[in-house]
Amino acid sequence: MPLFWENKLKVVTKINKEYIVEFIKQKHPDIVAMIDEPMKNHTYFKIGGSADIFLSVKNEYEIIDSISALKEHNVPFCIIGNGSNLLVSDKGIEGAVISVGKDFSNISCVGNRIEASAGALLSRISACALDNSLTGFEFASGIPGSLGGAIVMNAGAYDGEMKDVVVSTRYIDRNGEIKECFGDEHLFGYRKSRFVNGEIIVSSVIELKKGNKDSICEYMKDLALRRRTKQPLEYPSAGSTFKRPEGYFAAKLIDDAGLRGYRVGGAMVSDKHCGFVVNVDNASCSDVLAVMEHVKETVLQKFGVELEPEVRILGR
Repeated sequence: MPLFWENKLKVVTKINKEYIVEFIKQKHPDIVAMIDEPMKNHTYFKIGGSADIFLSVKNEYEIIDSISALKEHNVPFCIIGNGSNLLVSDKGIEGAVISVGKDFSNISCVGNRIEASAGALLSRISACALDNSLTGFEFASGIPGSLGGAIVMNAGAYDGEMKDVVVSTRYIDRNGEIKECFGDEHLFGYRKSRFVNGEIIVSSVIELKKGNKDSICEYMKDLALRRRTKQPLEYPSAGSTFKRPEGYFAAKLIDDAGLRGYRVGGAMVSDKHCGFVVNVDNASCSDVLAVMEHVKETVLQKFGVELEPEVRILGR
């Protein structure tokens, strides 16, 4: 699940990539910085051309200072999480990508509350909850991606959503200041939250309830089995490709439209779960977009329902 913020400034040139990276590393020598990094290495879809500059941050100060440096040099940038619902253009991403992912993933537990950094995987937070006999986060145990992206889109599954457990969130606003919001201030809705105007999530506190460790473990195993049997986890994908239209289920509409197994190049509507477009054979971004467009047009023609992508599309 991604954090997303794009700054549309002038294009970075081949000549100044190394200079910009060196400029950032002067203040943060240990920051992970790569030039012309293939984005297929950083998305669950395993698709995408290269980012001019790729930065993996470990704390909020690296985020703030990296953004400041990129703005100072008029470099466009976007911020991503763990890449679980990203589709990146075959032509790559212009400028810089700041990854708030695996290097920014601290987790701690005190009482019935877990505090985690934005890059912490939901699966690791679930494991922490299990270790501390805390219930209420089982629904997220099999959701791919990181906490930050899950909060941005109010991720959910099996009758649970992030809004049910998140009590506070620290974030960086567009002015580079660290702020905090609580409870209803998150403005959670179906696959949305308040974090749509350039705010960058730093960390969140999740409140759970004490439970029976064996029962929590069994429930997580049951949900994992359901996912393995019903979802095409054997292929790279970005999870559910389309949002659930009000009053309908996207997967059923796609199936009823006769699109199960529909394929363009290496991209295909999963024949196991029609809500997923999967990468079955070195698919390109163009292949996936062609499948998505055909699905949208067909469902609209047959049922008058317009599907909205849940996957985030980035790049040139």
